[in-house]
Amino acid sequence: MNCENPRHDSATLKSTVHQWAQHMGVTVREVHLRDMRKKWASISTTGRLTLSTELLDLPVALGEFVIVHELVHLLAPNHGRLFRSFMHAYLPDWEERQRDLHALS
Repeated sequence: MNCENPRHDSATLKSTVHQWAQHMGVTVREVHLRDMRKKWASISTTGRLTLSTELLDLPVALGEFVIVHELVHLLAPNHGRLFRSFMHAYLPDWEERQRDLHALS
């Protein structure tokens, strides 16, 4: 494992979800990992989070960005001003992480 660019395994990815959910005060009822060809993750209004298995190959910081992005949707359903405010509050460098993630797509 590259110490400068650590990766998640499935257990730590799921643990990261639950840690962030607790920190943010949101409820995640289920966490699933599966092959997702067109997106990194999705979340339902009932708290069912599905993460792409491709996140396992990304640096932890980018996986964390995807997780926080999806959890913020439980607080703000669209990508408007409220959503961006929550993202800045929870991950001040979220825009940089988003750019890094898009550069990989």
